[in-house]
Amino acid sequence: MAVTLKEVAERAGVSRSAVSRTFTDGASVSEKMRRKVEKAAKDLGYSPNALASSLTTGRTKLIGLVSNNFHNPIFLEVFDLFTKGLQDRGLRPLLVNLSDETDAENSVRMLRQYSVDGAVVASSTLPAGFSKAFKDAGVPVVHSFGRASSAPKVHIVSIDNVQCGRMAAQTLVARGYKKVAFLGGPLSATSTQDRHAGFMAEMENHPDIETTFSFAEKYSFEAGRKEMLRLLDKGPAEAYFCGDDVLSIGALSAIQDSPLSCPENIGIIGLNDMEMSRWENINLTTIHQPIRQIVQSSIELMVAMLDENDRYPETRIFPCEIVERGTLRPIP
Repeated sequence: MAVTLKEVAERAGVSRSAVSRTFTDGASVSEKMRRKVEKAAKDLGYSPNALASSLTTGRTKLIGLVSNNFHNPIFLEVFDLFTKGLQDRGLRPLLVNLSDETDAENSVRMLRQYSVDGAVVASSTLPAGFSKAFKDAGVPVVHSFGRASSAPKVHIVSIDNVQCGRMAAQTLVARGYKKVAFLGGPLSATSTQDRHAGFMAEMENHPDIETTFSFAEKYSFEAGRKEMLRLLDKGPAEAYFCGDDVLSIGALSAIQDSPLSCPENIGIIGLNDMEMSRWENINLTTIHQPIRQIVQSSIELMVAMLDENDRYPETRIFPCEIVERGTLRPIP
């Protein structure tokens, strides 16, 4: 049987309202009273009922964690960091899978049914309007990994994907490749659009280098492998910027099944620096995205918004860097 609030009150020799105040954030209670109640609760093994507490405070401490790409292993790391970070702040994550959802209103409606205190949209593919639907419904929201903007409608914590595209192009040029290509995720994804734009803009400065581009169906291993198999059939480039690590690993799989090899015949550079890319049998040269810092900053903003919902929206952009491994040939 669960220990009740009444039993804790009797053990501590105080009223039930005193016990309730002790376990209610912001409630007034003396330090002496708090110590008595906490000792009695510990002795009895009492844990406050979170649902009952929400009825008193008007807050559930639930934070909706919304994402739409569960096919990409990078989000295992993202979810791990988010759930731990929120729990460390006394908040409770509610994971929402939007893999087949495109209507923001449906997502807002579902989260409001759970009376969430806020929402984090963790996606590099959803448009800014998706996050804004939460704000318009009065739900504090942060868009993590969203599209950078100088005049955001909601809080955005992300990277400069256009600059990442430029960095990848510069890296391939420095190695002397004369036939390069961009292999991106779905064209509908804002991250794909920006990485492609940056890559092509930089390559315009090098008209002597042949540059092409193509897009996979989604950010997944299977989609990256399928697109590279198609490119191998028509005659591949010398090096590819695959706009995501999981696409890169799929592309590497296709190359390994062909008479060609990486990096001897085809070079690959990815983006994210997810754990799998560091494995010895993959050893992917990539662009490091500071995921831990992005998650921590997103949680900081969410906590601040719970106390100050009318904070002016801001964009926080974190720098990326090239991680040299084994899927590009050395600089001459």
